This record gives sequence, C-alpha cells and structure tokens, in this order.
Amino acid sequence: MDFRFAPEEEAFRKEVEGFLRKELPSDWEEREGLVDFEEPEGAAFARDFRRRLARQGWLTMAWPKEYGGQAASPMRQLVFREVGSYWGAPGADNSVNQVGPIIIMHGTEEQKKHWLTGISEARWVWAQGYSEPGHGSDLASLETRAVEDGDDFVINGSKIWNGAHGNADMMFLLARTNTEVRKHRGISFFLLDMKTQGITVTKVPMMWGKSRALVTFDDVRLPKANIVGEKDMGWYVGAALLDFERSGVERYGRQKRLVDMLVKYGRETRYDGGTVLDRPGIKRELVDCYIETEALRWVCYNIASLQSQGQVPNKEASICKIFGPELLQRTYRLGLRMLGPLAQLEPGSKWAPLRGRIENGYLDNFGRTVGGGTSEVNRNVIAMRGLGLPRG
Repeated sequence: MDFRFAPEEEAFRKEVEGFLRKELPSDWEEREGLVDFEEPEGAAFARDFRRRLARQGWLTMAWPKEYGGQAASPMRQLVFREVGSYWGAPGADNSVNQVGPIIIMHGTEEQKKHWLTGISEARWVWAQGYSEPGHGSDLASLETRAVEDGDDFVINGSKIWNGAHGNADMMFLLARTNTEVRKHRGISFFLLDMKTQGITVTKVPMMWGKSRALVTFDDVRLPKANIVGEKDMGWYVGAALLDFERSGVERYGRQKRLVDMLVKYGRETRYDGGTVLDRPGIKRELVDCYIETEALRWVCYNIASLQSQGQVPNKEASICKIFGPELLQRTYRLGLRMLGPLAQLEPGSKWAPLRGRIENGYLDNFGRTVGGGTSEVNRNVIAMRGLGLPRG
C-alpha cells in the first residue's frame, strides 16, 4: 500500500504553509497554544482569520459547490486541516465540522441554501447546546424543553460548557419535544439565534484560567423553520453530528506539534551535565509518544479515506475520540516530568518553560476525555457497533 500523498496534495500542503506564515501574526509562535478561540478576544481573532480562509475557498472546500464549497476530495481537506492544526491556527470550527455536514445530511433545501452559504463565508460564530447542568454524560436525559406554539417552539432550560460567552451568534442545540416516549425518541435538533429575547449567558470559570458559558433559556421563541430533521428524531441527528466531532485530523496535528515541542526542549535544555533527554526513561517515553502519534495519524487518515468513499465513520470516530485525547493527556504528563518543578508555573511567568503551555495544556486537557462523549461511552460504541457485542 502506498501511503504517500499525490504530488498535487503535497504542493497544496506547501501552499497552505506559505499562507499561514504570511497571514498569522508575527508573534504567533509565542502565542500559539495559549489563545483560546472560545474566549471573546480569541473568538474575534478566529472569526477574522476564518473569513480569510473562506476568501481562499479553503474553509469548506469539500462541500458541494452550490453551497460554497469546491467539491474537493476529503484528502485535500485533510491536508489543509492537518497543517492548520499543527500551526495552531483557527481553522474549521464546529459550524464547519459539525453543523454544516448535518444540514447537508438532514436539512431542507431552503436550510441548505441559507445556512451552508453563511457558514462557508464564516458569517457566524456558533456555540454548542448539548450538555446540561447536573446530567453528566447522559445526554439523552436532557431536560431543556421545546414546546410547540403556533409557528414557533418555546424553549426553557439551560446548556453548559459551551463558548456562547465568546460573542456567539448562533447555537445548535438538542431539546426535548416529547415527554411521552422513551428518552431517545423525544428529542429534536434546532438552530437558534443567540440574540433572541429570553437568553442569558453566564461565564463559568475553568481551572486552566479561562471560561466557558452557562446559557439559560426563559420562554425563548424559535421558528419551526429552524428545526433540522424530523421532530422528535433529533437524537439521531445529534448522534451523527458527534461522529463528525469525534473524528478529524486536527487531533493528530495538535499532538504532533506537542511532541515536536518536547523533543526540541529535551535536546536543547541542559540537565545535570547532559540534556533533559538524558534523564532516565525520558527518551524511551518520548519515543513511545512519537510512535503512538504516528498511529493516531493513520487512524485519522483512515477516517478521511472512508469519508472519500461516501461513508460516515462511526466506530472509527469513537476510536479516534478515545485514542487522541488519552494520548494527549499522557504526553502532557510526560511534559510535566520533563520540565520538573517549573512546570507548575502558569502562562505569564517569566520563569515558565515553553511559556507555561505545558501547565495550561495539562489542565485544559482533563476535559478532553469527557467532552464530545466520554471514553467510557465511546468504548461502548466500539463494542456494540464495531465488534457486534450485545448491549450490556
């Protein structure tokens, strides 16, 4: 099997790298990895940068041309996203990676024309409305209600752990529309304008020094035209969206950048008459991380290959979702050992090695094995849908 990219794909890789060198801020190497694209300042920067990508035709390149895409191959899209994530640049967000594909699959023609065109132009910033306070990882137990009233649904409830505080324009959310059926059957998928009356956004501080949002809905009216897919069948729309969220070569790009950073630090930093790499066990653990990183790369490439054949990866997406975040957490723990006591210093300290990125990333990535579906849930997906095991 030939794993090499085609010459035109390699040429495109160089084109994207050249664009990023030109368009990213001159101090990006110092800031990269510390800018949170869901905080207000980071979200504004990301919105502007994504609009530049849209003008290049790269933001939604694999979409149909009539909806703002280029009908490019999934492998060309993979190259773009791999390079962008390695550089830590704002790339495809949840509107491109999740909302858009779902509208393509389940939306009406009117919804496709309106929403896909706007997403391809980076017209809106989107927040996700899935998790709710007090419900853990059991998404199907959500309590936010959407009750029909004339031409609208009236929404009451709350959503948490999202980026709505970063001046989000829109939210895609799941809400219960039927309480008389089993919980997976009474949920619908909606698109909501965040400027609608009755929405309150509250910042929730996170342990890595940033914030996420709690969004409360108080008799919020939402047009029926904004429901995607059939009423009461939104669980299956939302589950398909999670397959897109759980996959993606961006996981590999971020992981590869971190490993390269630690290798460079280990080679250049003196320790006890040698370098950090000479410390017992460090070199071996870095080699293990490198090998696992390459394995993650092929997992992501396999998903892109399946997508190029018109398939929607399911168990493969769950494999990526488990393997990527758990590997990232292991790599950050290795980084803490390599940096020693100075690894506890936060970004902003002049003494913090690697600008405090390891401390910040270690705390940030605690939630990566929970958000988007816990590792336990995804192991069940692999067991039942991949191995054909019976439901427990």
